[in-house]
Amino acid sequence: MTTAAKSEYLTEERCYITELYNSDDDPAVSVAHARVEPGTTTKRHRLIGTEERYVILQGAGSMSVGQSAARSVGVGDTVNIPAGAEQNISNTGSTDLVLLCICTPRFEWARYESLE
Repeated sequence: MTTAAKSEYLTEERCYITELYNSDDDPAVSVAHARVEPGTTTKRHRLIGTEERYVILQGAGSMSVGQSAARSVGVGDTVNIPAGAEQNISNTGSTDLVLLCICTPRFEWARYESLE
């Protein structure tokens, strides 16, 4: 059984999220559609006990994970973010940066920790 997608909402993290799949019945994974407006950088944060994968669908950005130097990302790129790793993404383009956020286990706000 799948859950119906919810409406897009603006997070404190400075990006827009639409939950595509996030269910108590399937704690193994969640999938969200994220949108970052031009010139915006999301808050530096980490997810405790949750690994993420970003799949870039549209736009261009700069991704920081852990202590590594930021790297450019664009359409078709996938970024693996280990559980507990500090992270943020900047939209460096002139259009929205759009990505899928795939979390294992599923995303829960209780696991989110702002580092700002």
